[in-house]
Amino acid sequence: MAQEERVLLVDRPAPWVQRLTLNRPDKRNALNNALRGAILDALQAGDRDPDIRVSILRGAGPCFSSGYDLGSNLFKDQPFVTAGGDGQWARHVLDGACMIWDLAKPVIGQVHGYCLAGGSELAAACDLVYVADDVQMGYPPVRLMSPPDNQFHPWFLHMRHAMEMMLTGDAYGADDLVRMGFANRAFARAELDDAVLAIAERIAKIPSDLQQLNKRSVHRAMEVMGMRAALRAGTEIQALAFHQPSSRAYRAQFAEKGVSASLSERDRAFGDYRTRAKPQGDAT
Repeated sequence: MAQEERVLLVDRPAPWVQRLTLNRPDKRNALNNALRGAILDALQAGDRDPDIRVSILRGAGPCFSSGYDLGSNLFKDQPFVTAGGDGQWARHVLDGACMIWDLAKPVIGQVHGYCLAGGSELAAACDLVYVADDVQMGYPPVRLMSPPDNQFHPWFLHMRHAMEMMLTGDAYGADDLVRMGFANRAFARAELDDAVLAIAERIAKIPSDLQQLNKRSVHRAMEVMGMRAALRAGTEIQALAFHQPSSRAYRAQFAEKGVSASLSERDRAFGDYRTRAKPQGDAT
């Protein structure tokens, strides 16, 4: 419990509203298994609690989440069981997203700063997404590792936007994310907390026995069109990518050069993420 309290903060900022705050700001809220498990436990607890009608998911510090914690062993102490074999990790990630997808009560993603790789997959699992004007969302692992574990992009973005993101690994800002369909709306960073809470309070005016059907009606339509089957198929493509020579060579660098150096080497030719040119006075 002490560990969960450290990595995830839970409060109730308004009647019927639960708010979860990813609390690893020194690690840019990188998703290790302790944090992933704490998120799922808290969301499921909220789903069982008659005094909760909606949950907000946000990040402490400079960003929502920079992705999975590649410095930890993500195969050890996973928060739930997923069938083993080739592609276990991608299936495990998608199982977690589907657990959020299948909750009775709505989940709002409140996103600022970096929302990368696994962080973008977590946000995509939410029912609504609202972003700050400083957001940067992308999936840079496509450059040297693999396509996403949770390949939501063709469903939540237009096909052309999804293709551009997959073929470049670039990150996109608030206006683009709203235009492309990833986010509902964008707000100034200083206004994001209040704006999202106001939306949550409006959602919470509707009783959960009806709201769960409202939510499910949209999800079932997506599933009839094949979304869940396509996401499952995507995990097999992700697993195949890990066998490609370029991916194997890149992942071997993690042990030799360390995570930070390997990520910087990946992005240096693109001049973005940690390798971007910093304006004078920018200490981040």
